[in-house]
Amino acid sequence: MLERLRSPWSDRRAEVILGALACTVLAIIVFMIVFVAIRAWPSFHANGLSWFSAKGDVDQQLNRMVNSGANPSQADYQLGAWPLIYATLLTTVLATGLGLVFAVLSAIFIVEFAPESLRRLIVPIVRLLAAVPSVVYGLIGILVLVPFVGNHLVTAHQQESVRFVIQLSGTSVLVAVVILTVMITPIMVAITVDGLYAIPKAWKEGAVALGVNRWRAMWTVTVRAARPAIIAGAVLATARAVGEAIMLSMVSGSKGFSPNPLDGLTFIYEPLRTLAATIVEDSESINAPAMQASLYAMALLLLAGAFFLSLASWVAKQPLKKYGTRS
Repeated sequence: MLERLRSPWSDRRAEVILGALACTVLAIIVFMIVFVAIRAWPSFHANGLSWFSAKGDVDQQLNRMVNSGANPSQADYQLGAWPLIYATLLTTVLATGLGLVFAVLSAIFIVEFAPESLRRLIVPIVRLLAAVPSVVYGLIGILVLVPFVGNHLVTAHQQESVRFVIQLSGTSVLVAVVILTVMITPIMVAITVDGLYAIPKAWKEGAVALGVNRWRAMWTVTVRAARPAIIAGAVLATARAVGEAIMLSMVSGSKGFSPNPLDGLTFIYEPLRTLAATIVEDSESINAPAMQASLYAMALLLLAGAFFLSLASWVAKQPLKKYGTRS
């Protein structure tokens, strides 16, 4: 029996076992989505499409759910989650956009221009930064950046201008986006560097031989060919940003508020709270049926966001096939 187990697998046996594992993973994912959707249905049923709108103070709505007891009425399920959705989109888009610019430029420097000794030092550091727990970033943010913003950047005039709407204490869009950008950029840098290294050097050398300088050859040939890797890195980073909870809960202000760009520069100092942060902060009240359904609804929206991210990544890679790049 032992010798049989040690013998090499046949192609058919490997195909069956690996196929079974793949189907098992798929079944678990489907079960998870169905389970979350069933638990979220009462919230969507009570609100309809208005669940995605703004219907007053979302914090008051969540507090009412907590106090609704074991037998909530239809009115206790009322929720307008737009401030939370808006906060999630705002922080994710800004952080991913900024991070992508830094990641691509950093990867080009590492692959093409950095001395070998510096490259050997930078690459492990980047991979280490990608693995740092989010709570560490949150701790630095709440102890360093938040006091700095509150004490040195937010002016008395700005505080007075929104005093009757929201309090400016330093926990804000600015700190949330800065910390989130620092968190997700190493992921994009690491994947983009690997993508650039995977492109045959002969492609770039051919462009250089035709008289193109190193920068232009790198940008028009190597980076162009590595776009699938860049997209993959951006998608993974975006997925982490969408699902980030602990760090954002610490530095964003934890207010169900929609920062208003019409407030000018004050906008970046206004607090907010994302869907994922709301799930973490209100998880202790999950025994209340109305709150439980609302939190599951938020989780389902995050799952849907992850699905559409993967779909968008696949669609974006299709036009690149004509260049012979791998998708």
